[in-house]
Amino acid sequence: MAAEMGAETHFPVTIMFRASLRNLVRGAATRFIGADEGNIAVIFAIALVPVIGFVGAAIDYSRANAARSSMQAALDSTALMLSKNLTEGAISASDIDAKAAVYFAALYNNKDAATPTVHGTYTAKDASGASTVVVTGSSSVTTDFMKVAGFPKLDFNTSSTATWGTARMRVAMALDVTGSMDDDDKISNLQTAAKGMVDTLSNLNKTTGDVYISLIPFSRDVNIGATSTAAGWVTGWSAWEAEPASIKTSKPANWKNYGPGADCPFKTGTQGFGCVETPVSGSDSTSTIPSSGSYSGYICPGVDNDTANYYNGCYDSKPLSTTTTITVCSGNNSCKCSAGIGGTGSSCTCTGNGNNGTKVCTETLKDYSHTWIVNNHNTWNGCVVDRDQNYDTTNDEPKLGVAATQFYVEQYSSCPQAITPMSNQWSTLKTSIGKLTPAGNTNQAIGAAWGWFSLSQTAPLSAPTKDAGYTYIDYLVFVSDGMNTQNRWYTDQALIDARQMILCDNLKKPPYNVKVFTVQINTSAKKPDPTSAVLKYCASEPNNFQMITLASQTAAAFQNITTQLTKLRVAK
Repeated sequence: MAAEMGAETHFPVTIMFRASLRNLVRGAATRFIGADEGNIAVIFAIALVPVIGFVGAAIDYSRANAARSSMQAALDSTALMLSKNLTEGAISASDIDAKAAVYFAALYNNKDAATPTVHGTYTAKDASGASTVVVTGSSSVTTDFMKVAGFPKLDFNTSSTATWGTARMRVAMALDVTGSMDDDDKISNLQTAAKGMVDTLSNLNKTTGDVYISLIPFSRDVNIGATSTAAGWVTGWSAWEAEPASIKTSKPANWKNYGPGADCPFKTGTQGFGCVETPVSGSDSTSTIPSSGSYSGYICPGVDNDTANYYNGCYDSKPLSTTTTITVCSGNNSCKCSAGIGGTGSSCTCTGNGNNGTKVCTETLKDYSHTWIVNNHNTWNGCVVDRDQNYDTTNDEPKLGVAATQFYVEQYSSCPQAITPMSNQWSTLKTSIGKLTPAGNTNQAIGAAWGWFSLSQTAPLSAPTKDAGYTYIDYLVFVSDGMNTQNRWYTDQALIDARQMILCDNLKKPPYNVKVFTVQINTSAKKPDPTSAVLKYCASEPNNFQMITLASQTAAAFQNITTQLTKLRVAK
């Protein structure tokens, strides 16, 4: 807001001070009447007039300045409301003057000032694309002291200008979709609030390019979309392709005899995973090796309990010309044959009648070779984890062939929904918000990092080019319901927070100047989390952090942010 006025003198003034001054003058006059020392009386009489004049002038000017300051604040708010009404189509240009008077009257409550005169004018978009509302006000204050010097009142005036259209808005919404968001209706309330923000901000998009919004769902990882491999953004395929370390170094007993129809040779308690039906991530678990179909004989490990990642391949079962005979039971009257190991490639015989504990069962098992068959990279689910340090705290563009600048692929079993880069397709954004599903651990830093990427005009997300004729303001709206629990390196909250703080420092400082709003959803009544120090730290200003304790408060928290975004966009 801009305002102009002549030279000002600032003095504090209160009713008590004015009353004290009158009492002082009255007391001095009484003493003057009773004084019989001629010199004192003469000196006092000479000095009293300028003293009263200077102090009285200061008081009168202070009253006028207080009235003018109150007017400035009321005009600022009036201009802002008129700007918002115009951008939303709630009023027309012909309503400006009348609406200015109405808004100002409701806001201005200074009792010293005479009835103010207020006018509003509107200038439609100029060559630069800017629209302007100017609200002017004038009034006066009746003087208490200066009227004896011929100044019965002090006039003042000021103005306020709201300009919009040259400032365009980019908003990245980084939303926590971890498993705990499934509690207390947090995810459904977040979806409603985020859709409401899209609706409100889209109303400000009067010209294509005025507003863009991105959506960054995050858990431990971020899903950047499986087609990103073509851009050379990602690395870490050797880890993605690797066979289970526990099998590579220590094969299960009778490993060469497992084939189609046999029991799964992997045990959760031993290897840390079981078997699944197919190489496809998310395939159903199975207790036996498939004996028919495209994956007959495929021994496919499931999700690793330690990493929560899928394995991206299976062992095939190629029959050999040899067999192995093993004793499956002996010296027990209840001995019987079992196909648990060999499956369809085994044959079992029993000898002895068992009456004297002589029963023996042997199984002839077919031998197989097992080779690790890696899935194609196009089966990747799109999930990435943090970049190498210190690239994990910057928005440096990834470079082909420079692994440290690239993003490490994972096949995270709780991979969130894919991000939506900067978009003005409001229905698509709201549909994506409606599909958010809670799962996984919390890594706030990676959500903030990709929110920042979505605001940048470089790879990996290459936000729409910014027009040099406009001013752009970048925002990050960051929401999480808990503390950091896991990133690529740590499961210690303090260590993850430390990386996140460096990231937030970087994105808030020049030349990026991203304005950050953070919300902590803390709904647990039995064992609530402490206030998140890192979310408070990441907010651009103290008031930009909000803690809510009920999921139903999410919409109000988003509305608070939306109001600030609207103000920052239309006010200049």
